[in-house]
Amino acid sequence: MGKIDNLDRKILSIVMNNARIPSKEVAAECGVSRAAIHQRIQRMTDLGVITGSGYNVSAKLLGYRTCTFIGVNLESGAMYHKVVPELQKIPEVVECHFTTGPYTMLIKLFARDNEHLMELLNSKIQTIPGVTGTETLISLDHSIHRRLPISDEQ
Repeated sequence: MGKIDNLDRKILSIVMNNARIPSKEVAAECGVSRAAIHQRIQRMTDLGVITGSGYNVSAKLLGYRTCTFIGVNLESGAMYHKVVPELQKIPEVVECHFTTGPYTMLIKLFARDNEHLMELLNSKIQTIPGVTGTETLISLDHSIHRRLPISDEQ
């Protein structure tokens, strides 16, 4: 990854809190031109520092009332790269991590309700070749949601 400086960090801390903020406002707060903001954001995107943009959408208001974390065990860790593409075919799976500890993988998914969750587990996740077991943890509440702090030091 390329080096980012303090101006980049300041830009990141502003746009991470409001991705829709006009670059004119970012430029004013940073004391540089709008063109400089555009160039910096494009460079950080090219470097992979900025990996996306979008809106945070309420899963609950879209009808997905059950947030679940599922520990997945595989026949072997090497199967991870074969299982991930199968999980990508399941739209309700929103995160997938290759982990240490009791599970080979940890996935996060949203289901409409418990019946939908059971269908996803029994008909989709547990039928993936290489999956030997799952453990389901249902989230009762989401208490903290924040972005990483941007510090002046790296």
